[in-house]
Amino acid sequence: MAVAGIFVTIELEGALAARIHAQQLTVDPKMARHLPPHITLIGSSGAGPFDPDTPVERLREAILPIAAATPRLTLQFGRPERFVDRDIVLLPLDPHGPLRALHERLRGCGIPYAPARYPFTPHCTLSLYPTLDAATRRALLAVREPEPFKVRALQVYLTREPQPARHLFSAPLS
Repeated sequence: MAVAGIFVTIELEGALAARIHAQQLTVDPKMARHLPPHITLIGSSGAGPFDPDTPVERLREAILPIAAATPRLTLQFGRPERFVDRDIVLLPLDPHGPLRALHERLRGCGIPYAPARYPFTPHCTLSLYPTLDAATRRALLAVREPEPFKVRALQVYLTREPQPARHLFSAPLS
C-alpha cells in the first residue's frame, strides 16, 4: 500500500547519524536510501501523517511557532528492541517528558492527520524491510548508542510513495 502524507521528523546529525546510517546500509539498504537516520514525530506512532494536500504555508503557520517555542532537546537512545509483533529493530527513546510534549503540540496544531496504528513510541529504526536471520537480529540488538545527542530542528517531508520523499522545510527549535 502506498503512503501519502506529510511527516515531521528529527534528523540525527554528525557522527551518530553516520554510525546509524552505516548500520542501516549494511542490514536494510532500501530503508537507508529513503531518508537520513531520523525519529518520526508525526506520521508513524501516536499520529499518522498530516493530510498530504495541506498547503506548505499552512504547515509553516502551524509548525514554525511550535518549534520556535520549544527549547533544543537533549535525547538519549535506550537499548535496541524489536517492535511489537514485527521483525523491526529500533533504538527507542523515552516517550515521556519534553519529546512527548512536542509530539502532543504537533498533534494538536489543527492540521488533520491519519490515525496511528500504535501509541507514541519515538525511535530510530535500524531495520524495517528485511526478514532478519538470528545472527543479524542479535547483531542489531547488540548496537549501543548511549551518548546523549542534541535536537536542533524539525524537518517536514511530503511523501507520495513510490516517489521519493520531498523535503518541504526545516523548523529550528529555540
